[in-house]
Amino acid sequence: MTGNPTMDTDSGLLLLRLLSGLLIAAHGVQKVSFLLGGRGLAGGTEEFRHDGFRGGALTALAAGASQIGSGLLLAAGALTPLAAAGAIGVMTVALTVKWPNGLWVQHDGYEYPLVLIGIATALALTGPGRLSADRALGLPYWPSWSAAAAPALGVAGGLAVRALLHRPPSPSPQAPPRSP
Repeated sequence: MTGNPTMDTDSGLLLLRLLSGLLIAAHGVQKVSFLLGGRGLAGGTEEFRHDGFRGGALTALAAGASQIGSGLLLAAGALTPLAAAGAIGVMTVALTVKWPNGLWVQHDGYEYPLVLIGIATALALTGPGRLSADRALGLPYWPSWSAAAAPALGVAGGLAVRALLHRPPSPSPQAPPRSP
């Protein structure tokens, strides 16, 4: 291997943080605005209702804000355990919505949320690297328990949101029996 292995690792973490964090944030922007191909807050609200969630615009705003906030923090490498937990939480909700469709994204499956959960978990475990806001602020070393807490809290938070806001599917009405 040539070059400085530490710098290669830090550059790799920076690229991973920027790509995943900005994609998560952009997805949140789409939920609440017409930017980046979004359908505005009404479109975000409709998407959540279609997926069986209650709460309307408030749910779309909370999801969008969570994605924007956690994505931007992750991209910057700021408050990394908290940012990772937030990203894992919102992607856990997305995974539960897509779960019935199977793994593969071409069938609207949960492949993409799972990859983002894996990336956020890896960043919680490795830390953001030297090229990060955490490092610039003098916070490069989070306690070791935070690496395990971030994924656990993210998944638990996502599942709690799902349990609190998702309506169980209502049974389809049956036609009355015919008289002979």
